Amino acid sequence: MKIGFISLGCAKNLVDSEYLIGLFEDPYFEIETDPKKCDAILINTCGFILSAKQEAINTILEMAELKKEKLKYLIVTGCLTQRYYDDLIKEIPEVDLFIKIADYSKAHELLEELFNHKFINTYGKNRKLINGDRSAYLKISDGCDNRCAYCAIPLIRGNNKSYPIEDLVKEAKRLYDLGIRELNIVAQDTTTYGRDIYNKLALKDLLIELDKIDFKWIRILYMYPDEIEDELLDVIRASKHIIPYFDIPVQYGNDDLLKLMNRRGSVKLIEERVNKIRQMFKDVYIRTTLIVGFPGETDETFNDTIDMVKKLKFDSLGSFTYSKEEDTAAYDMPNEVDEALMNKRHNELMMIQKTIVEEKLKNKIGKHYEALIENYDGKRYIARSFESAPDDVDSCIYVDGKNLNIGDFVEIEIIGYNEYDLIAKAI
Repeated sequence: MKIGFISLGCAKNLVDSEYLIGLFEDPYFEIETDPKKCDAILINTCGFILSAKQEAINTILEMAELKKEKLKYLIVTGCLTQRYYDDLIKEIPEVDLFIKIADYSKAHELLEELFNHKFINTYGKNRKLINGDRSAYLKISDGCDNRCAYCAIPLIRGNNKSYPIEDLVKEAKRLYDLGIRELNIVAQDTTTYGRDIYNKLALKDLLIELDKIDFKWIRILYMYPDEIEDELLDVIRASKHIIPYFDIPVQYGNDDLLKLMNRRGSVKLIEERVNKIRQMFKDVYIRTTLIVGFPGETDETFNDTIDMVKKLKFDSLGSFTYSKEEDTAAYDMPNEVDEALMNKRHNELMMIQKTIVEEKLKNKIGKHYEALIENYDGKRYIARSFESAPDDVDSCIYVDGKNLNIGDFVEIEIIGYNEYDLIAKAI
């Protein structure tokens, strides 16, 4: 039986998808990438914000159309299923099986009943990578304790649940043995790792152990600004393989709005942490995300955010317009911002960031980097340096060269740029 997989949403969801794929390691099943050739399709959905939910629904309905042709089974899992399980069963009867996140531990039983075929419970143990031969994610915890006013993740995934260091090191070693050379550490908030099982922030302890494995790059994503402690920075600076890449979603640049968002810390703290990081690391890359249009936003608070962006000059910045999510603390907040105004402010913010990025890219011309070759478009190779995560958020590098191999790390020289991307030649 040919089965296909569609993984939507974030990198953390991708890890779940890879464990779900591992359940199908059986001669009875053959993995197929073309949905039109599949007998069964499993969709792992995102349900974080409105646009993600719409993408998930559209994907489900698109695959449901295939059931009129060759497709026999349609399975839907993930955040959307966890959040709207009963509604989805009623509204989309074309789906043969919905599996909630809370039921992943017994997914093999549910699949066994659907396919009338014996499944072994390997979830969490057997993982089939679908993100390339050199790069993989290590999810160090699930859920979140932060309770940001706009965020539905705790409603979907529950409180933060850290995985033991020994288990994570074992998984990291397995990934290394499979040929992975870039390890990307993910969680809803990586900096809170360990508090629930070790009664302390233990990310630095985990990093010390992971650094003993000979990865080329170890990258940390989703760091909460007020928990980037000096001790954590010291561990990163002293490491052999942890790269100076800091993904710090700050969300806003005004203290009153940060308080309404139920975000800890202040703009002053954000600025102090960013400046401290830049003082400690010579070549450093800092990216962030911001929310525009949160209830209560005014011209004054938005201008404060603009001022912060101009002052801190983030290397990469993603801006999102506020998405009103039911059952979150912000859902019934007064002083909502008009959608047109949200979009106008979003565009203004991104134009400012584009100017900042252009200046930064211009300053990279002539510099040398080690880059991971990931693809070839028929004219140039497509690569990433340590400054770009594998999640398609940061810029890529177009490399001129001959006889380069996908999966190799090569030395390049930056010779130009195009909007957000760099152009280079192989050395």
